[in-house]
Amino acid sequence: MFRATVFKSPGCKGFTGYGDADPSNVSQLVRGAEMRVAETRAVSRALRKAYGIGICSVEEIGSFDRSIAPERPVRKLPPESSNGNGNNGHSGNGNGTRVRDRLCELIRRHKLDAELVKSYAIDFCGTKTLREASREQVEKFVAHLAGQAAKDRNSLLCQLNSYARQKEGAA
Repeated sequence: MFRATVFKSPGCKGFTGYGDADPSNVSQLVRGAEMRVAETRAVSRALRKAYGIGICSVEEIGSFDRSIAPERPVRKLPPESSNGNGNNGHSGNGNGTRVRDRLCELIRRHKLDAELVKSYAIDFCGTKTLREASREQVEKFVAHLAGQAAKDRNSLLCQLNSYARQKEGAA
């Protein structure tokens, strides 16, 4: 486990990010270098917090071994239409954007901590990992998060910070 702190200015209290890595969540290419991956993850998380970046770094994604069959069938999305709106007649939120894109945009717009939002999403969906959540559960979470952020951002931040305290208590 690594901790990295980024200071944007001399008077800044700092933005802290934590990173861990083990063989189960790193690529085959970097096996044996888990400490360096954990350090890179910690630095990436601290930088994301400091500069309000809502997307994760490549190191966050971990491994994907194509030789292992998925535990559940992969649901393919319909191809994007050629008329430019990309929703192919489907209207998840009315503008055809992908759930993940909507979530990233919410995180950026409201300057939310992506790791805490992920913890909140897992709790909201009632799963052990976000990958286990159904698309419908994630869509409900994104709609809920958007509503909370629009209605009372401060309350949402308090909710998210409760996940930070839980994480620190577990570490």
